Amino acid sequence: MSVILGINAFHAGASAAIIVDGIPKVAIAEERLNRVKYFAGFPKLSILRCLEYANVDFSDIDAVAVGRDSSANLRKKLEFALRHPTKLLNFAKMRGKSKTFDDLKLLIAEKCGVEASKLTFDTHNVEHHLAHTASAYFASGWDECAAITIDGSGDFASCMMSRCEGDSINPLGRVFVPHSLGTVYTAVCQFIGYPKYGDEGKVMGLAPLGTNTYKSFFDNMIVKKSNGFELNPKYFLPFGDNQGMEINDEGEMVVHRLYSDKFVEELGDPREPYSEITQRDEDIAFGLQKLFEEFYIGMLNDLADQVPSKRLALAGGCALNSVANGKAFLETPFEEHCIQPAAGDDGLALGAALYLSNSVFKEGKRWHMTDAFLGDSFGDEEIEAELKKRDVPFSKLNRDELIDKTTDEIKDGNVIGWFQGRMEWGPRALGNRSILAHPGYPDMKDILNSRIKHREWFRPFAPSVLEDRQGEIFEQDQPSPYMLHVYKIRPEWREKLSAVNHVDNTGRLQTVSRIENELYYDLITAFDKKTGIPVVLNTSFNENEPVVCKPAEAIDCYLRTKMDVLVIGPYYCKKSDG
Repeated sequence: MSVILGINAFHAGASAAIIVDGIPKVAIAEERLNRVKYFAGFPKLSILRCLEYANVDFSDIDAVAVGRDSSANLRKKLEFALRHPTKLLNFAKMRGKSKTFDDLKLLIAEKCGVEASKLTFDTHNVEHHLAHTASAYFASGWDECAAITIDGSGDFASCMMSRCEGDSINPLGRVFVPHSLGTVYTAVCQFIGYPKYGDEGKVMGLAPLGTNTYKSFFDNMIVKKSNGFELNPKYFLPFGDNQGMEINDEGEMVVHRLYSDKFVEELGDPREPYSEITQRDEDIAFGLQKLFEEFYIGMLNDLADQVPSKRLALAGGCALNSVANGKAFLETPFEEHCIQPAAGDDGLALGAALYLSNSVFKEGKRWHMTDAFLGDSFGDEEIEAELKKRDVPFSKLNRDELIDKTTDEIKDGNVIGWFQGRMEWGPRALGNRSILAHPGYPDMKDILNSRIKHREWFRPFAPSVLEDRQGEIFEQDQPSPYMLHVYKIRPEWREKLSAVNHVDNTGRLQTVSRIENELYYDLITAFDKKTGIPVVLNTSFNENEPVVCKPAEAIDCYLRTKMDVLVIGPYYCKKSDG
């Protein structure tokens, strides 16, 4: 038996994954366990829980794969430092930070409370973008494809294009920092009052409310080059040792200002967070998304010229831009996408381990990811004990009763906390740690926001749709099992799906097949039989926190919010009308 532990540490989305004999067994982001969103420290809890879940000991680990490599792109780092002598100290700091991994055995022994003598593994550093690419390609089940990874930065690169064949990933070109589409997106988000790490998705939802007022401003921000693109330095503050980001003592990502005074000169004062959103802010969001799509789609088409495949593997934080992904099917030659659900930096743990298994050890076990459920699960006894501990009344139902009562509640306009099976891998709730509601119930968006989610009014909720009915409801029929594509909703369905139909008549859908999630598929099927709508509204089970992981967290969220019903395992709980 071969055991590989993959980790992403001291970087946003700290996480761990275990692969046994070439097949992933479990993968968990640290934020789900320590409740610190986008935690960027060491994934101690994830490592311990992954080992426990996979039923392996520290002494069983043959290799540890780390999704970063300080020696990668070293020539480019030196060239940059020599062109900018004032950055030499910063470069030294970057190298110094990598010393943390010089003896991973001692680090794991200290953090995880294990004797160093039990640790006999070899350590392998995998370049950031190779790990990203591997996380998608080696999950695809394909034997060849084109691949691209795009994000803020990692190991001094912000983008890598590759040809993938068999067990090899062959890089064709990279874009190096400070040139980064991720940096552009984050900088503009900051300017319009969304300064926190991970706020980019909010601005993507705001963009359809705007118009192309600031086209000339954005046209000058990025310059197309034969080998990719370059940022216009007039728009951004100089690149430093951390590209405007650092990790605070709590392990949270802190993003410093990235945009220059040119923003203020041309657009006026930046919006204060939590203040009123103006038409100007909506128009800036529109311009940003349009600019991003132009270069994102352009790079995909450049890649298609180099790798004439119909299949595309995508990863990196920018691959979470579901609007651009949906348009990519219409505006590029690629007909199939593989984007594994943890496309951001949390996915580096799985990607590094998959790269080691396939490209280094050549174990020959090609894995095909058929669902996102690589996380934790809990037995009935533990769930029931937590319900009793909190004096929550419940009924234990069989499967058919559970589906029948839950769909009745959704049909009647009630809000359901739905906690089932193994937790999802990645940021999206995909039917196991979800809040469910009627997709066409009047004012359901306002109900969810006022009673539970407490988030911005403009942010859309997602439709989970039966895979075999997708083409009937949406204008595109390529599956999107991990909620990573936005498609137009057909006119005849927009009113029926008013709670998930965004202002531009789109939905960030999740296609649900019975193979991927039998219980969730059957629930939606039962709801369809009662309403004629093969869709439910699906949003993450949380309230301004990481998605719930444990039964106790789900129960506490249910009790402190105005959720109507909790369905947790086989247990059905409903609050009294009083």
